[in-house]
Amino acid sequence: MRVIFVATLAASIAATPVLAQHESHSTMDHSQIAPAKDQAAPMDHSGHQPTARRTTVPNMETGGINAADAIWGADAMRAPREALYNEHGDMQLFWFQGDRLEYRARENSDGYLWDVQGYYGGDRDKLWFKSEGEGAFGETIEQAEVQALYSRAIAPFFDLQAGIRHDFSGSDRTHAVIGIQGLAPYMFEIDAAAFLSDNGDLTARIEAEYDQRISDRLILQPRAEINLSAQNIPQLGIGSGVNNVELGLRLRYEIKREFAPYIGIEQEWKFDGSKDFSRLAGEDPSITNYVVGVRFWF
Repeated sequence: MRVIFVATLAASIAATPVLAQHESHSTMDHSQIAPAKDQAAPMDHSGHQPTARRTTVPNMETGGINAADAIWGADAMRAPREALYNEHGDMQLFWFQGDRLEYRARENSDGYLWDVQGYYGGDRDKLWFKSEGEGAFGETIEQAEVQALYSRAIAPFFDLQAGIRHDFSGSDRTHAVIGIQGLAPYMFEIDAAAFLSDNGDLTARIEAEYDQRISDRLILQPRAEINLSAQNIPQLGIGSGVNNVELGLRLRYEIKREFAPYIGIEQEWKFDGSKDFSRLAGEDPSITNYVVGVRFWF
């Protein structure tokens, strides 16, 4: 059956341009064509009208991934399309990235930060792993978390994610997680999620990054992060509303595509109740970090 289909397909492709050429020539006015001694005279196209067959051929550049359906039919293309996906599009891949591994120089006490993530899966379904944390040298870790998420592709550049998050610093808590991650228009990387803790606390986080290439290997990356809370959480020093905002700028050089050291600056502000909790603890609600780090992936 497959041999018959391939033979029919090849015969149709071979016949199409010949047929179109025959039809288009049948509408020409040949009375105006007078061949010269050595070269044919220019052809008069004034009577050349497009044929009905030509108008049914779709524009393959704008017809989308199913443009072939207009020629061969959806039923004929369904099996080849499924075979193509099964043979070339359903591979299981592992990917891991250290997005931010950095030393942070700041007033009073220097610190550190890690932000890593990775996944295993195919085009549509993946298992994601994420971990973030930070602290000051010589002190207990300020914040540390691990997430395990199931991810499902809901659009060509966006995944819907759901799973659990566990915090290892401060108050030991577990959260249910639901969020989206992907590439927004103009190449902004977005990671947004809502968290519901086992104590009933509802919080959210929105992160956005953008890679601006200065040269083939030099990249400037603006980054923004906003944390929000639906209620005060005194044990964690978090106030309701906008908890804190971080704005950063990092300049990295890709020694290899998979390995890039960077330098940068990041400013953090705490607002409303979080600012009050910070001052009660003797901390500055506005902190400037000068960072040196490395970004890698494999």
